[in-house]
Amino acid sequence: MEKKPLKPSEITDFTIAAAQEKANGSFQKLLVLGILAGAFIAFAAEGSNMAAFNLFAEPTTFGLGKALAGVVFGTGLMLVVLAGGELFTGNTMMLAAVLDKKITVSKMLRNWIIVFIGNFLGSLLIAYMMVHSGLFGSGADLLGAVTVKIAVYKVNLDFLEAFYLGIMCNWLVCLAVWIASGAESMVGKIFSIFFPIWLFITSGFEHSIANMYYIPAGIMAKANGSFAELTNLSQEAMNSLTWSSFAIHNLIPVTLGNIVGGGIFVGMAYWYVYKKA
Repeated sequence: MEKKPLKPSEITDFTIAAAQEKANGSFQKLLVLGILAGAFIAFAAEGSNMAAFNLFAEPTTFGLGKALAGVVFGTGLMLVVLAGGELFTGNTMMLAAVLDKKITVSKMLRNWIIVFIGNFLGSLLIAYMMVHSGLFGSGADLLGAVTVKIAVYKVNLDFLEAFYLGIMCNWLVCLAVWIASGAESMVGKIFSIFFPIWLFITSGFEHSIANMYYIPAGIMAKANGSFAELTNLSQEAMNSLTWSSFAIHNLIPVTLGNIVGGGIFVGMAYWYVYKKA
């Protein structure tokens, strides 16, 4: 008999059960799967930049560039969901299992911390290899310049701007995971992921794990004078791109926004509708 997609109420039960397994994962398992997921998202980030950097460089084609980047970027979450990985942003939905009293807050936070660290290590690995691969010289150094420019933009967001962009981002990312959980076929899961991720990238929202690639790659790439010169940014703007500004002005507010977007607007919302109300 042909399997039918899960109903939203059934996806809620599936998500809570999956959270229980995640909460009980060993340190080694969570860390390795976190590193893999970070690398998968970083591959998506670098690939989307490669596809659209020339469009990003011109204001008149910027939106088209975002749309093209979104087509490529979904591959990252597909790899996480279908090949296997632990992604912090998706794991914010574990809040539903806490509310359902299936796991404790401490077990959820343990998972989040280990996976977050793993995601960072995986993303940083790809950023490092990209910088030293020579690929940032693509397009007469324009890819390197755009990589730096993207990073500068991200570390100069206001706290609330980054926070709200983080909420909207992970609302869509977790909806992608949510819908994919209900799909029975591999093709169904791919399409479930593709469209919400395309929308998030096209919109220009902020994803904490993707930024673990975008910003470190820009920090490392700005050491190349050719890239820095092509950005046409002031020295003050270039000086703003540091590891501390990455953490304080982007990673912290975006991460908090991601927790709200995925944990509250997806995990908590559907738990309330199907388990509480």
